Amino acid sequence: MSQRGTEAWSYPEIARHIGVKPDTVRTYRRHGLLPDPDFVDAGGHPRWYPETIRAWARKRPGHR
Repeated sequence: MSQRGTEAWSYPEIARHIGVKPDTVRTYRRHGLLPDPDFVDAGGHPRWYPETIRAWARKRPGHR
């Protein structure tokens, strides 16, 4: 759980939301196409709040 009281997303949740594979989301991040993570969890994994990804997904190229 995040400090905002909502669950944060990892690569699989983001992938499911935008209809791609988790490896595609990782590639987006490597190429600077994904927003910076909202935080990094205790295991060192990046996490994003759903609202961060929803806002990004609405603006990403090819989204209609």
